Amino acid sequence: MAHSFEITKDKAGEFRVRFKYNSEVMFTTEGYASKASAKNAIESIKKNGPEAPIEDNS
Repeated sequence: MAHSFEITKDKAGEFRVRFKYNSEVMFTTEGYASKASAKNAIESIKKNGPEAPIEDNS
């Protein structure tokens, strides 16, 4: 699969979600106190992402 979500733990002990496409990190979320919260963030992105409007600020 060309794209994936990855949960990591940072130096501060917080969980972060990275979205990767072809092994390149496209974005990283804020830090979450629990892995469950990071997983909830992934589900929210999957659910709400396709409906997000495009802002062209060029």
